[in-house]
Amino acid sequence: MLSNILNLPSYIVTNIDETEHDYHINVETKTPPKNCQNCNSDNLVGFGRNEQLIRDLQIHGKRVGIYVDTRRYQCRSCNKTFYERLPNVDGKRMMTSRLVESVGKQSVQRPFSHIAEEIGINEMTVKNVFNDYINELEKAVRFETPQWMGIDEIHIIKKPRCVVSNIEHNTVVNVLRDRNKKTVIDYLSKLKGRELVKCVTMDMWEPYKDAVRVVMPQSTIVIDKFHVVRMANVCLETVRKDIRSGLTVKQRRGLMHDRFILLKRESKLERLDRISLESWTKNYPALGAAYRAKEDFFAIYDAVETQEAVDLFRQWKAGLDEEIKDAFYPLTRAVNNWMPEIMAYFEHPVTNAYTESLNNLIRVMNRLGRGYSFEALRAKILFTEGVAKTKKPKFQRPAREESSSTYNGFTSFSKMGPSTISEERELNFGADISTLVRLIEEGRI
Repeated sequence: MLSNILNLPSYIVTNIDETEHDYHINVETKTPPKNCQNCNSDNLVGFGRNEQLIRDLQIHGKRVGIYVDTRRYQCRSCNKTFYERLPNVDGKRMMTSRLVESVGKQSVQRPFSHIAEEIGINEMTVKNVFNDYINELEKAVRFETPQWMGIDEIHIIKKPRCVVSNIEHNTVVNVLRDRNKKTVIDYLSKLKGRELVKCVTMDMWEPYKDAVRVVMPQSTIVIDKFHVVRMANVCLETVRKDIRSGLTVKQRRGLMHDRFILLKRESKLERLDRISLESWTKNYPALGAAYRAKEDFFAIYDAVETQEAVDLFRQWKAGLDEEIKDAFYPLTRAVNNWMPEIMAYFEHPVTNAYTESLNNLIRVMNRLGRGYSFEALRAKILFTEGVAKTKKPKFQRPAREESSSTYNGFTSFSKMGPSTISEERELNFGADISTLVRLIEEGRI
């Protein structure tokens, strides 16, 4: 039993003390060093011992401390002293390599404090292991550069962060610390295959546009439809709130509840919704004009080509009721300022699935964000096991070299063994947003 409990063949277990919460296991290494670590001489002499405490994985749900009776040596050739190297122990901290790996994986999914208490180490050690683990993942994991890239923002820990997504696969490929122009340029400049990016969708944030123009001038910038039509709803809300301010308390409550009817598309209104809407718009013509302006603006996106959309926008702008022009001014100004990028949608249409999924992610990340650092939340998004959307290489039989021989006029061929072929690599498109949201809502992250 003593030799098997740790499952570390390089050590001999000499004693085990078990308490209610812990295992205390005394060991020594099986094979002492034969050569000096400094000059490689084999002229060594024992120079004392020192007990070292090494943390290890739990056994039977209990914390484990390994007490290694570590030998110290002196080299008679170079006169230097050294302790024997401990197999299976991490080079940076007094923990087994397997424990460090386990902590690294867990730290992406669980709070540092919980892991620290469970293993019997301090929280700072867990954080340091986490940082090393993420740095290694950053080097090893390569997300495919999307041909259809989304650049948006997500609020994490009360700050807007730039999130880069693969629209085609509905995945997140990176989350940047902020949304500043320099940060975005630094990220895009390091992307492999950035010259192949065909289209970049974004909201109306000038630093994003400037960064893409500098680094990926070949790509088409498209302002996401979602961000544009959302402004129409905001303008309608401005009119509603202005009217509401002059109403009685009872009327205010009714108009507040009916705001959801006003934000609905006309085609999706139920019979009772239509009755309620008609009541409000008849009593408050400005509200009716604002609702009609919102609906007519949405209809611009039914255009089939760019010039038709431009013409519809100009007609819409010219037909705005004087009473609501000021409320809709932010929308008309935005479209005028971003006309080429907004109208690029009609050449490169993007579905709403991406933005709706991203909104769900924003919602759950804000709820999850309490008590976590930005780095930890970013790692949860990008590196949680099971969320990556990947594509395995095609099943392909290895090619074999052939040799031929002729006997009685017949040529026969025989396989000589596999030849060297370049195998396709697995493609990683990033963290699937829908899977990520589901795991968070299920409490598995």
